[in-house]
Amino acid sequence: MNDLRHHTGPGPAADPFGGAFTGRRVLLTGQTGFKGGWLAMWLDRLGAETRAVALPPDTQPALYHLARIDTLCDSRFADINTPRDLARAVAGFRPDLIIHMAAQAIVRDGYDRPAETFATNVVGTANVLEIARAARDGLSGVIVVTSDKCYDNREWDWGYRETDRLGGRDPYSASKACTELVAEAYRQSFFAEPAGPQLATVRAGNVIGGGDWSSFRLIPDIVRATLEGRETVIRNPASLRPWQHVLEPLAGYLSIGAAMLDGRGTEVAGAWNFGPDNDAAVPVGTLCAMLAEAWGEGGPRFRVEPPPNAPHEAGILRLDSTKARQRLGWQPRLSLREALAMTAAWYRAQAAGADMLRLSLTQIAEYAARLRPAVLPFSVSAPQASQFSVSRG
Repeated sequence: MNDLRHHTGPGPAADPFGGAFTGRRVLLTGQTGFKGGWLAMWLDRLGAETRAVALPPDTQPALYHLARIDTLCDSRFADINTPRDLARAVAGFRPDLIIHMAAQAIVRDGYDRPAETFATNVVGTANVLEIARAARDGLSGVIVVTSDKCYDNREWDWGYRETDRLGGRDPYSASKACTELVAEAYRQSFFAEPAGPQLATVRAGNVIGGGDWSSFRLIPDIVRATLEGRETVIRNPASLRPWQHVLEPLAGYLSIGAAMLDGRGTEVAGAWNFGPDNDAAVPVGTLCAMLAEAWGEGGPRFRVEPPPNAPHEAGILRLDSTKARQRLGWQPRLSLREALAMTAAWYRAQAAGADMLRLSLTQIAEYAARLRPAVLPFSVSAPQASQFSVSRG
């Protein structure tokens, strides 16, 4: 571990989570991915001692390399689908908190490799939860990150609540619904004692931000084409999506983790939505125009080409985050224009050869400043409803 470790750690006044993570041991899976990389950076800034496990990065470039994630945590490569390798990677580490983010995260890849998608997202999650079972002594809680795609999407105009029906008509969405079922079974069977570790699942939608280079995602596709001087081909400009900066849901995840570490895990057990405000749900075509405006000179250019025989994609999917707002004190802090400005600034800086760890930590610090006063206070506790209630409609 080099001298970058905790080199920008906040003082007490700058920590929106009240120092809950300082010196605490966090086991994170998925640090080589987009959201996992940003979370690893934020955990380092909060003073956590992080052991991180994932497969090596599968994109070039990768946020993991650009932001030097391996300098910020004890990063190890292992496949969560291989219990022996996973156990070896976490051996000797006694976590206070586990955050499971490692997953197959692309809808299109689910069509191309459905069995692999189910194996990683379902069986892989069970393997991580077995690690949690073995680490119960001293463990405060487990957070399993899934997706808004876990809901049985009826193309409603209103947002889905945590008690709405789970489902999915494509392999990726169905795998996320199955992940929720697995997590709920483990929660009720092994993490239900009030004095023991608690388990929560967290659901977010289309996150954007610097450092995402995944295939078949809109912002990375636009950035690649722009930097190569090409037009971006837009498949479905009328598709409505709720967009939010990656730091928005991560703030929610960390709020739940902080509550668990503070001994209030029973207040946050169960399922949570972290979605943007309604005005951040705009058609793909509108988002493209807003990103071009945020980018400025030399920015993206587009053309529309609806693909023939394209696999099904949801036309509209929103989350209702009332529970997180009322009981967790969480709410979006960035407008969509601000989120796009941060995203464009990150990619422009990366193309210019900037220090991307320093820039990323600066963006985290500036965002964290918006979270004060702390996002931790809870309203009066209410019993956790099962997320498997009969849906509306």
